[in-house]
Amino acid sequence: MSSNQPGVQSRPTSYACPELFLDIERVLGVAARQTIRAAFGFDPAAPLVVSLVLVVEGGPRVLWRIGRDLMKQGLRSASGLGDVQMWPARPGEGGTAWLQLASQDMAALFELPVPPLEEWLEHTYELVPAGRELAQVDWDITTANLPAGS
Repeated sequence: MSSNQPGVQSRPTSYACPELFLDIERVLGVAARQTIRAAFGFDPAAPLVVSLVLVVEGGPRVLWRIGRDLMKQGLRSASGLGDVQMWPARPGEGGTAWLQLASQDMAALFELPVPPLEEWLEHTYELVPAGRELAQVDWDITTANLPAGS
């Protein structure tokens, strides 16, 4: 049983998914771009999300949690609403995709290479297949921790 997530059973460590490190481009303007190091992570104990850590040289590390399904769909077609949106740069070609991240005070647009990200995401689906993300949840324990309704 995971100590920080009531009702979620830990998966064996053999299910670990290595991080994916990519250099991605932040679009600053029509002709201005900034290369940023991105680390994509996946934890089979929290399989609905992918973590994305953006590392700007000389700046803070920024963590975003993005829906795994949103990211997979965004490689091939428009996906997401609001703070996180993703879509292919050139539909049908599969070379790059756009990722837009927005918060209350700013928004940023990134161009991501599709092939390594797609291969890495497929590995996450081998570890935890689509539709099986909540299979390890002990619903009796989870619902016992919910406050009683009035």
